Amino acid sequence: MSFQLVEQLQQKAVPVNQVCRVLGVSRSGYYTARRREHVVPAVCEASVHVKAAFAASRGAYGSRRLRTAVASRGLVIGLYRLRGLMRKHGLRSVWKRKFVHTTDSKHALPISPNVLNRQFNPTQPNRAWVADITYIRTRSGWVYLAVVMDLFARKVVGWAMAPDMQATLVCRALQLAIVQRQPAPGLIVHSDRGSQYASAAHQALLSKHGLVGSMSRKGNCWDNAVMERFFLNLKMERVWQNDYANHAEAMNDIADYIVSFYNSQRLHSKLGNLPPNAFEQKSAIKQSIGVCEKT
Repeated sequence: MSFQLVEQLQQKAVPVNQVCRVLGVSRSGYYTARRREHVVPAVCEASVHVKAAFAASRGAYGSRRLRTAVASRGLVIGLYRLRGLMRKHGLRSVWKRKFVHTTDSKHALPISPNVLNRQFNPTQPNRAWVADITYIRTRSGWVYLAVVMDLFARKVVGWAMAPDMQATLVCRALQLAIVQRQPAPGLIVHSDRGSQYASAAHQALLSKHGLVGSMSRKGNCWDNAVMERFFLNLKMERVWQNDYANHAEAMNDIADYIVSFYNSQRLHSKLGNLPPNAFEQKSAIKQSIGVCEKT
């Protein structure tokens, strides 16, 4: 308040010495305050990196993944300081949980045994895949997403979307995965007991390529926990942050999430904080070095 009064009185041609003496303000204090008013605040490098990494994840990362992300940019920062910066700048990952049943297991179709039996960590790619369906809300109605994931690198290798949950949906997702990966016979494809996966069309596609069908036990979502977690991440990190106008908008955005973010960029704690693509590439290099050493 005193500084402002000094400024006002000085504009009326009252000497600074006189004004400071009357108001009880030192001259040095007045000039220091005046200089401080014109100093540009220093840019916090850590804040810039943290906000950039958070924006790149589209608000998906919590403090631990964000710490790894900024470390890849060359900034080593403590977890507590990082959390302080997140609070300061209002960076908070979205977490909501909703659930709608998409599994119709009340059918008389043949059920495959649980061959996978929760063995979620194969040592090589194309040894075990998991598959499932989820729903996406749009203002034009529901659209359904079928996904096939390779458990080795937690990589999405096939997917398809449609406004209904017919058997053709899961067949299209599996066919895309087969075309992209060219798996050898004997690969396990695990799903729930839904009528789409038990359908003659899906079973025929498995048989045609020599793939082994596997299904979860009745009412046991933990038998396909890896896919359940992927769907939760997808909805937290992308779907629940958007209000899709129509099916096409949802399909494009989810394809972008899978290809451009999840497979290519998203840090996965199970993979040593590498994205699925990078983990596969690193594993392939190690495998080729091992073969060379043997030969």
